[in-house]
Amino acid sequence: MISIILGGGAGSRLFPLTGMRSKPAVPLAGKYRLIDIPVSNCINSGISQIFVLTQYNSASLNRHINQSYHFDRFRSGFVNILAAEQTPDSKEWFQGTADAVRQSMLHVQQYRSDYVLILSGDQLYTMDYRKMLARHEESGADITIASIPVNAEDAPGFGVLKTNADGRITEFYEKPAAHELEGKESKVSDSMRDQGRVYLASMGIYIFSTGVLSGLLADHHSAHDFGKQIIPAAIKSLNVVSYAFDGYWSDIGTVRSFYDANLMLTGHNPPFDLYNPKMPIYTNARMLQPAKINSAEIDHSIIAEASVIGRSKISNSIIGIRSFVGDDVEIESSIVMGADYFRWHKPEDRVTLEGPALPGIGSGTVIRKTIVDRNVSIGEGCRITNEENIENKDGEFYHIRDGIIVIPKNASIPAGTVI
Repeated sequence: MISIILGGGAGSRLFPLTGMRSKPAVPLAGKYRLIDIPVSNCINSGISQIFVLTQYNSASLNRHINQSYHFDRFRSGFVNILAAEQTPDSKEWFQGTADAVRQSMLHVQQYRSDYVLILSGDQLYTMDYRKMLARHEESGADITIASIPVNAEDAPGFGVLKTNADGRITEFYEKPAAHELEGKESKVSDSMRDQGRVYLASMGIYIFSTGVLSGLLADHHSAHDFGKQIIPAAIKSLNVVSYAFDGYWSDIGTVRSFYDANLMLTGHNPPFDLYNPKMPIYTNARMLQPAKINSAEIDHSIIAEASVIGRSKISNSIIGIRSFVGDDVEIESSIVMGADYFRWHKPEDRVTLEGPALPGIGSGTVIRKTIVDRNVSIGEGCRITNEENIENKDGEFYHIRDGIIVIPKNASIPAGTVI
């Protein structure tokens, strides 16, 4: 089985985190990036031939993949980047998920495969794809779609599948309205039914038999999207089955979903297990120093490598690599992504040229419900708390989305600033 990971579009709903990078390149949990999740799931599932399709703001994603994933010479594994390109068959950029795969099949078909696994690059979950493949083979499916039970409140945000008693998908509804849900329930486990999760949402994870995928893309040459066009057409003529998944899964498409997914990890026993020894998460091995904590009070938080934390108070937060936090700082329910270089290094000693001279958080600053992107410099005595409870706003060096303050990458916040 070969895997194709979709790098996503412009990611406008995740702006400003996607202002300088693609969605899969957005930092996660202090030291990872979103792309590490599907790549790690593939490696842990024994899939070692992986393509990543990129288009928008892909430089940092390409750099991360090149630095992180190197297979040894004794096996034929790789993580290859396929960027949108002009070919004799197409002179357009990727127009959607199906079009991206169609334009990339010339490269994918150079490798022998019985099955193609198609994944999204901006989701948080742990899955052994071998179990999904077993379901595909046992059912004699042409296409298998991973699905997760959701309730009536969440169902309108997804493509909803309806299955028969054997798990074969008989109907597909793209983001049905709440008043249209009646009759679209499927068979689920008793525990899911007790929670009201009786609608099967497509996770955007597909296994195609290779010949079937090639045939569908050729027969529906004008179809640009799997969920809206390819899958509904396939259900009418092919054996399309559901693979039920009941673990934690988050589609990180907005600032709110990104914020919630990260802070979930700081809980005592979070539903997503960062510490699962059977399904480790791989990333760039930076060989960084351990974190240094100087008389700080830290509660339910994640502190990444090479961080230096002064005499401060941090709760329910994530502090990313190479972060600097001064004395008397309060950080609550926030994500600090860290820096690409150390605060105390001279500019001429740094590899990168961009970014402020003194990344980190100055003494006496208070930060609540905020996402601080990479290489941000926050001066002393700032108050970044959104005390007016503004839902959405664009400021000089900050943005507010869904009530969450976002300080964009490389920004400098003057001392004494109030947001």
